[in-house]
Amino acid sequence: MTAHTVEYVRYRIPEQQSAEFMAAYTRAAASLAAAPQCVDYELARCEEDFEHYILRITWTSTEDHIEGFRTSELFPGFLAEIRSFMSTIEEMRHYKPTSVRGTGSAVPTLYAWAGGAEALGRLTAAFYDRVGKDDLLAPLFEGLDPEHAEHVAQWLGEVFGGPTGYSDTQGGHGHMVAKHMGLAITEPQRRRWVNLIQDAADEAGLPTDAEFRSAFLAYVEWGTRLAIHFSGPDARTPAEQPVPKWNWGAAPPYQG
Repeated sequence: MTAHTVEYVRYRIPEQQSAEFMAAYTRAAASLAAAPQCVDYELARCEEDFEHYILRITWTSTEDHIEGFRTSELFPGFLAEIRSFMSTIEEMRHYKPTSVRGTGSAVPTLYAWAGGAEALGRLTAAFYDRVGKDDLLAPLFEGLDPEHAEHVAQWLGEVFGGPTGYSDTQGGHGHMVAKHMGLAITEPQRRRWVNLIQDAADEAGLPTDAEFRSAFLAYVEWGTRLAIHFSGPDARTPAEQPVPKWNWGAAPPYQG
């Protein structure tokens, strides 16, 4: 996926105009929210000097902003709302993200929240014990490598933000996907897989809070649907790519 473009617009707004400025951007934001070229936006105010504001807009690309949004029917309404403040702009530029990025520890990873390697090991052990006894899924896993459950635990750990054990010893996403080639997985088998791993999560004592389980299930749904696709007759072996990194999505972990 091509990296998005981030536009920063820096304003210096006299204190007596701050309320008017905020109101104008509240109205103008409707145009951004409706623009297919806009990924997200945020207006921030400086804590040390209240006259300074920064508008951050993530665009699908610089071209989409300039040749898409600015030529669309949404732009005139947007411009009309903020036109009187254009003379206060100190900077208006587009930036591309670099490889220097990451997250801090303020929000725990799904891996940490789940209970780390030990918890995921219990999960996959419980899951594959159920699979071996299931009439619908057992045929898919005949001749299973004795270390398969451990490898899947490593995979899930890396996906959920833990150590890179799977990449270090097995490979990336393409390696995992290739294991499903030619299996002809059916939708009933996929659905059973989803149900059994949720049961295994209960048995293994994984957290039951709504935020974790919704993120966990979102990955399971995504992963199993990809498995069906790549197990089909027309699937092509994917190019090697990194292990996907899953996060909390729309809802961060609940803190009571």
